[in-house]
Amino acid sequence: MPSLVAPNSNPEFMQSGSGVTKFTNCLLVRGNDLVSEDLWVSSISGKILNGQEMLFDHRIAPDQVVDLGGRILSPGFIETQMNGAYGFDFSVIPNEGTAAYGKGVIRVNRSLVATGVTSYLPTLTSQRPEVYQEALPYLGPSGTARDPSCGSESLGAHCEGPFMNPTKNGIHNADLLREPTRGISDIADCYGAAQIGQSSPIKLVTIAPELPGALSSIEALVESGIKVSIGHSEATYEEAKSGIKAGASMITHLFNAMRPLHHRNPGIFGLLGTPSASIRKPYFGIIADGTHLHPTTIKIAWNAHPEGLILVTDAMRLTGLPDGTYDWTNGSRIVKQGTLLTLEENGKIAGSSIQLVDCVNNFLSWTGASVPEALKAVTETPAKMLDVEQTKGTLKIGADADLVVLDLQSNGKEGEKKLVVDQVWKFGAKVFDNA
Repeated sequence: MPSLVAPNSNPEFMQSGSGVTKFTNCLLVRGNDLVSEDLWVSSISGKILNGQEMLFDHRIAPDQVVDLGGRILSPGFIETQMNGAYGFDFSVIPNEGTAAYGKGVIRVNRSLVATGVTSYLPTLTSQRPEVYQEALPYLGPSGTARDPSCGSESLGAHCEGPFMNPTKNGIHNADLLREPTRGISDIADCYGAAQIGQSSPIKLVTIAPELPGALSSIEALVESGIKVSIGHSEATYEEAKSGIKAGASMITHLFNAMRPLHHRNPGIFGLLGTPSASIRKPYFGIIADGTHLHPTTIKIAWNAHPEGLILVTDAMRLTGLPDGTYDWTNGSRIVKQGTLLTLEENGKIAGSSIQLVDCVNNFLSWTGASVPEALKAVTETPAKMLDVEQTKGTLKIGADADLVVLDLQSNGKEGEKKLVVDQVWKFGAKVFDNA
């Protein structure tokens, strides 16, 4: 994008329309505050602009002024754990082949953006190596296209498995689990050597740190630019701490599929209470769907480390589908009742079908957090975890103009509020309107 130098020297604005939109009469999410302030964006560069510079230095008036009537303007939501939605599973290659798989990804992207999620990590569960190697090329970062019509953009894939402890497999097929005994060589054999490196389509890998070879694998992944999360694990506090020292920076769905908190050994949860001088406290995912965790458990985790909490859905392909019983990838069947998903044969929780904005609303109700604090858990905090905070999860000048217009309404309970997605803008263009 050419820099803005002078009103008549910038080719971006030497056309009949400037492509500039000005949002006014709105509350901007800035840190832990809601600020009454205008916001200028460009649909040509896809960036947030300096309104004063546009108006006074370059003498450019906006093409349109959008009066939001006092509603909240937030950065677009970032989802770091979503296994599928709208009938599509990121871990299944259709019988029609990879071309059909690619079309399925596009369908999810275009549907997902209407929920306020403008960026996400498509998540692959534990699968055979050939599934990863066929799917991953379709799940890498898609931001170079910068096309609003594509909907939500991938920031890279999240590989949740198969390097996990078989005693904490959840609904992952235990027969597919592996140990990285040869370190990064085993991981490269699984995901494909071409998928590991600085241009990798993988953004995040979940691994159990107590497995043989796990610590050296974590170090190698981080050195190659891939983030590591610890989860599906029997790790003691000491083993979890070793994982963080090796370079892991995240915990996958805290409390779920891991050794429970014990007063003599707090396990992975104990990392939230570790003095920051010892190790950097990790970020952690929380599924606030009312099933995976008790509301008080979520409040305890947030109070322990508010700067690390990231709300996730752990959504499955049944998200957006009617209630019923559906086949799943490993021969099991999943029963969907509202947002609750369970395995038919044993009643185990099988992910969720909640939307991220509903996780935000639950978090608001259960913790007493302010609206900016709750929104931070789906914008600023995941952006920092993924090292994309300069372009995503923020309303700073120069960031991508990925925006969500939210209406703060009463949810019918005394004193409680809920956020409703009214509009979604991607790269400065409106892609969803609830009007």
